[in-house]
Amino acid sequence: MKTMKYVIRDEVGIHARPAGMLVKEAKKFSSKITISCNGKHADLTKLLSLMSMGIKCGTEIEITAEGDDEDDAIEAVGNFLKENL
Repeated sequence: MKTMKYVIRDEVGIHARPAGMLVKEAKKFSSKITISCNGKHADLTKLLSLMSMGIKCGTEIEITAEGDDEDDAIEAVGNFLKENL
């Protein structure tokens, strides 16, 4: 299991367009990828679950990947977050 933390820098937080792109990125991997913040958890491959978390700018999130390609998954999701959120 691999984890990483990231603070959302986008002034709108995680909104529809980047959330959809993030879900698409997570679906490329066979590992189970979850996102956690403020005591809530969601499967990163489920758009509605991600959107229902209401993640705002300045919120620290934790991404967890568990599976065969967890290293690649964490790296790809981390890069996506840095470039887009």
